[in-house]
Amino acid sequence: MKTLSIFFSLCCFWFNAYAGKSKYNTDVLIVGGGTSGVMAGIQAARMGVKTIIVEESVWIGGMLTSAGVSAIDGNHNLPSGLWNEFRAKLEKHYGSKQALASGWVSQVMYEPSVGEKILREMCAKEKNLSVISSVKLLSIQKKSAHWQLTFSDDILITAKILIDATELGDVAAKVGVKYDVGMDAQATYQERIAPEKANHIVQDLTYVAILKDYHKDITISKPSSYNKDEFICACEKLCPDKQMKRLWDCQQMKTYGQLQNDKYMINWPINGNDFYVNMVEMNDVQREEAIQKAKDHTLNFVYFMQKELGWNTLGLADEFPTADKLPLIPYHRESRRIHGLATANMNHLEKPFEQSEPLYRTGIAVGDYPIDQHHGKNKDAPDLYFVPVPSFNIPLGSLIPDNVEDLIVAEKSISVSNLVSGASRLQPVVMGIGQAAGTLAAIAIQEKRHPKEVSIRKVQDNLLKAKAYLMPYLDVKPDHPNFEAIQRIGATGILKGEGKNYKWSNQTWFYPDSVMTNGAVIASLKSFFPNLNMQANEQVLLEKLVADDAFEILTKIQPVPADYLANIMKDYPDKNQPITRAKLADLIDKLIDPFHRKEVDFKGNFIEF
Repeated sequence: MKTLSIFFSLCCFWFNAYAGKSKYNTDVLIVGGGTSGVMAGIQAARMGVKTIIVEESVWIGGMLTSAGVSAIDGNHNLPSGLWNEFRAKLEKHYGSKQALASGWVSQVMYEPSVGEKILREMCAKEKNLSVISSVKLLSIQKKSAHWQLTFSDDILITAKILIDATELGDVAAKVGVKYDVGMDAQATYQERIAPEKANHIVQDLTYVAILKDYHKDITISKPSSYNKDEFICACEKLCPDKQMKRLWDCQQMKTYGQLQNDKYMINWPINGNDFYVNMVEMNDVQREEAIQKAKDHTLNFVYFMQKELGWNTLGLADEFPTADKLPLIPYHRESRRIHGLATANMNHLEKPFEQSEPLYRTGIAVGDYPIDQHHGKNKDAPDLYFVPVPSFNIPLGSLIPDNVEDLIVAEKSISVSNLVSGASRLQPVVMGIGQAAGTLAAIAIQEKRHPKEVSIRKVQDNLLKAKAYLMPYLDVKPDHPNFEAIQRIGATGILKGEGKNYKWSNQTWFYPDSVMTNGAVIASLKSFFPNLNMQANEQVLLEKLVADDAFEILTKIQPVPADYLANIMKDYPDKNQPITRAKLADLIDKLIDPFHRKEVDFKGNFIEF
């Protein structure tokens, strides 16, 4: 009998699995208890709205847990919101930050079962949140101002706001949201590395394996479909082509995903267990067949490692509640991509401050991973291996479909170009997307608005309260005294960051301790106040900004009450004290408040009141 796992929080959520049809009314319903779904549920519940997460499998966490991808990619220098909270709980469980860096691919690695346990505990602490596991969505319809969904086990749920946090965007497709699948033509977004023509190629998926060293020979029986030539160049030892690109030492293949307690995550893209199939638009039967083929491919790879590489003491760990010891779901790198109120493309990532659509102003989640698309199993696909871009943010409009009301889309199905999806698909970015989706849903409920009517600045304000990033500034952490002010002023474009690439690291620097000239400050303010006219001689413009000049410039733009100004000036007793960019952001925030002075639309344009 399938396991039904439910967290009871409020008496109105009382549930009896054996008492006929169970009916629920809730504010927010999240279909999909994966990476984004869990974060959306926690955030919405913390903001005081009744929330239910419904997940098809017995575990929650998606790629973080159920898919076995327990090596966090990216955002190690961007400890945003719930991602940072999850990381802190992992550190506490294993005893130290260093204990998480067990494999070389990531600074944060853990056993999937531990991650799932932590996520369950995080959900259980939220009194407004219920989680229903092991039930399948059967139907969905919009009735007046409510969504009505039926699930297996005779469950009927009515909700005001619906969040699609499924792995492949299935809910959005069911309710008629427009979407794309595959690669965009270069002419669509003018992205410099996009193919000339659009196609339906998606990234390889992976059926991950978690192996354990049992310290004895546990070689499995030779699979019927086994062909060692498929894997012969997975690493250097047996590969006849020693000049092949990205040919690694075999030991690195094992230590790549080394976990705690003699376990290893096998998620190896180079002639390993990546598997090509486009199952996005398949029906359930076709998907099950495709998944079985992916599982068989992974078992073949496990046998290759045991038999050909001599790792016969490594076998599938008892990590998952599955009969075959493989993860509950495959690791999907790509999904549908909805048509949203905003669509981020590669140009927005590469040069965010130079685009006609300044989407960075509407940022709600951040990432620092390169554009990395796995296409090793498809000979017709291009090689898009670690294309560098600066660190970036995701616009709020990417979560809101342009043709369906009261639906928010999270996980990997947001409105971005195919190339951007290669960077936005990583765990911390998706966690941030989920947290933003929960924030947007909660405000929509509280204000009785459609999500597209909610103030972008209000969503961003609530994310900042939760210590989440809007702008991807790696040199200003949430514990910085001016973090929120820097994030707000950064999101206006008055003070901009500088994007850089260093090896695999994609960065944006704010330089909080540097000092600008008077002229540079005035020029920056003119980007927000185009009619600003301040006269100064050339020598003054070239001088470094000091306290006296800062107060003079800012109070000319916005006169403030004398007592308020005097209170602020007490922190700057020396009128010749240099004003750093961090302090300048703080003064602009306090004296002018441009972040709240002008609302922005979903394209990032200022709305004049």
